[in-house]
Amino acid sequence: MQRKSLDVWVGLFIVIGVAALMFLVLKASNTGSLSFGKTYAITAKFDNIGSLRPQAAVKASGVVIGRVGDISFDDKTYQALVTLNMDEGYNFPKDSSAKILTAGLLGEQYVGIEAGGDEKNLVAGDKIARTQSAAVLEDLINQFIYSKAADGKKE
Repeated sequence: MQRKSLDVWVGLFIVIGVAALMFLVLKASNTGSLSFGKTYAITAKFDNIGSLRPQAAVKASGVVIGRVGDISFDDKTYQALVTLNMDEGYNFPKDSSAKILTAGLLGEQYVGIEAGGDEKNLVAGDKIARTQSAAVLEDLINQFIYSKAADGKKE
């Protein structure tokens, strides 16, 4: 009887451990909050997407309003083509802008949407014309170092 009780506790401990591990995997891969509601796809072109990944959040005013769908390279314009799957309940004017932002100093990247003032809204298949690329930390550090080096040469 003692052996069966021990086996039950060990089995329960393993099940809880596997569930905790799955929770961590879903959180780390950013798929824990997938939406299965209806979406519409719009596209945006960026010069540099940094480390933006599919399934990254699309946010407006800090609220998740969609997910990044597909990321590809346009060999005609030499830009990254990002498909944004927007939740159907959220509509934005056609002259809205998109920028790639970072959550925290070294956090994950996401797409931020700023609403424009046009009377017509974006619909499936539309393109966001005004975009701002990701701020790459290495580029910012290089600019700082070169500006400090230039200041040192002036003195």
